[in-house]
Amino acid sequence: MEQRFRVDLRGIVDLLSQHLYSSPRVYARELLQNAADAITARRALAPGADPAPEPGRVVFEIDPDGTLRVHDNGVGLTEPEVHTFLASVGRTSKRDELGFARQDFLGQFGIGLLSCFMVADTIEVASRSVTGTPAVRWTGHADGRYTVVVDDAARPGIGTTVTLRPRPGGTHWFAPDQVADLVRAYGHLLDVEVVRHAPDTDELRLTEPQAPWEVDHEDPDVRREALLDYGAQLLGSRPMDVIDLRMPEAGLVGVGFVLPTANTVQTGGHRVYLKRMLLTENAVGLVPEWAFFVRCVVDTSVLRPTASREGLYDDDLLSQVQESLGGQIRDWLLDLSVHHPDRLAAFLRVHHLGVKALAVRDDEMLRLVDAGLPFETSRGTMTLRAFRRGATVLRYAETVDEFRALAAIASAAGTPLVNAGYAYDTEILERLHRIDRSVTVRRLDPGELAARLEPLPAEQEAELATFLGVARGVLAEFGCVPLIRQFDPVTVPALYVVSRRAHQQESVHRNLAQADELWSDVLSAFAEVEIEHRPELVFNWRHPLIRRISAGPPGATLRHGIEALYGQALLAGHHPLRAVDTAALNRSFLALLDRAFSGPPAGTGAAPAADPPPEEIP
Repeated sequence: MEQRFRVDLRGIVDLLSQHLYSSPRVYARELLQNAADAITARRALAPGADPAPEPGRVVFEIDPDGTLRVHDNGVGLTEPEVHTFLASVGRTSKRDELGFARQDFLGQFGIGLLSCFMVADTIEVASRSVTGTPAVRWTGHADGRYTVVVDDAARPGIGTTVTLRPRPGGTHWFAPDQVADLVRAYGHLLDVEVVRHAPDTDELRLTEPQAPWEVDHEDPDVRREALLDYGAQLLGSRPMDVIDLRMPEAGLVGVGFVLPTANTVQTGGHRVYLKRMLLTENAVGLVPEWAFFVRCVVDTSVLRPTASREGLYDDDLLSQVQESLGGQIRDWLLDLSVHHPDRLAAFLRVHHLGVKALAVRDDEMLRLVDAGLPFETSRGTMTLRAFRRGATVLRYAETVDEFRALAAIASAAGTPLVNAGYAYDTEILERLHRIDRSVTVRRLDPGELAARLEPLPAEQEAELATFLGVARGVLAEFGCVPLIRQFDPVTVPALYVVSRRAHQQESVHRNLAQADELWSDVLSAFAEVEIEHRPELVFNWRHPLIRRISAGPPGATLRHGIEALYGQALLAGHHPLRAVDTAALNRSFLALLDRAFSGPPAGTGAAPAADPPPEEIP
């Protein structure tokens, strides 16, 4: 047998009024929205259908006892319309019944009046329709009960009056200053006159004649300065710049403010008005993620709000708006590069990360980055275009640590280097061929760098066979092999180099040691076919310490010296230390200290050995 759902009206009212909205403050927005929509509906009537047309006006009146009355001179409601629209949750709104275009109205859902139950237990609506029917009074209660009576004295003129009496503990929501602040925040751009009446105070107008971005001026610089002043009020600090934003398909117009400080997290913060009524101060998805340096203030007549009217509905139109506004921000950047290079330089100093993010996908922005954004290189800080001038191969270090360890050595070896260790740098460098077909970009292989370092003459290297033999034995424990070269800077005694092949092979061996039997067999197949590639410890023959050590006799001191040089090279290159590396570093450090301070123990009566003269220090 077919049954009907039973609905608990008190529960529905509680669900909508207490959980749909984030704060009771939205009651003022919904009252203002309904009043503005009623005025819009009256303006849209056919000529002759309105017996006494008059300018739209909304009055928020606070009585001495704290009662709030909201009067509007809009289209009004008949008795049947009161039953249909005020007592039926979920029904279509009056604008749809009357056949008006939805974008002409602020409201979308017809349930906004229920937000008033967050601040009052009873809502009283007195309305007189423009059709000339008698006035009607509707009284709704939070438990779902309502009454409707025809009372021609309830409302003398065409329009509607909503009366709210604060519930216990909620009187602060109807305080005159609170009402003024809320109504001004939500509706200050509305094109209807909105005023507040309060005891012992003059009438206070709460709406403004123009949005800041609508103010025109024959001098664009004067307009720009005025908008920057407006942005300073919103952001708390003066923006770097302002961008005009428009998208007619979404009925969108407004401005974007360029933040004065770097902020790499997209936190929304866009102020969106819907038909000049504030929708949200924290909209997300309005611009692409890379444009996190822009905060927008826009008005739209087409974008859809969420059910709570506190955000934008994520649909195809919002995606189109995001793409369009992103393009306009991109065009602004390109215009700066051509006409305002000083402003572009100031912008890049603060917001280079957003520009890099855009350059990864946009060739025009890639050209801007290539010509205008400084990069850290082994030749100093310069643009990529200046760095590669006269070169056909551009090499980069993938991490900051690798760059700092190899930059000076690579430059001395005739291999200038770019630091690509920051966000988006590698992707930008790998895309340079799209704007310059003559350049080849390669990641620096440290093994390739070692091969370019100047070798010693064959007879001289033969004389060092004993030293290299001892080093080979010491370094075998660490899976490393010794080389001796001469290179600048002379302040570097030894360089730890891991070629790309050696790094890959090391990863295979490490995974092999941790794998189960099945994967061990698979990885062993890869390990067997590879030629053995090992990290290299390259001794710098130009360093005086290396010359003295290599001339010393084989023994414990030489082995500990080689271990110390190995550990120092690991630390200088910011390489990770394994347990065996740490043990060797500690062992060599303590052994060399022990040798440096060798002599009779303290307290034996023997005189301590005197330090040798400075010139005799080995």
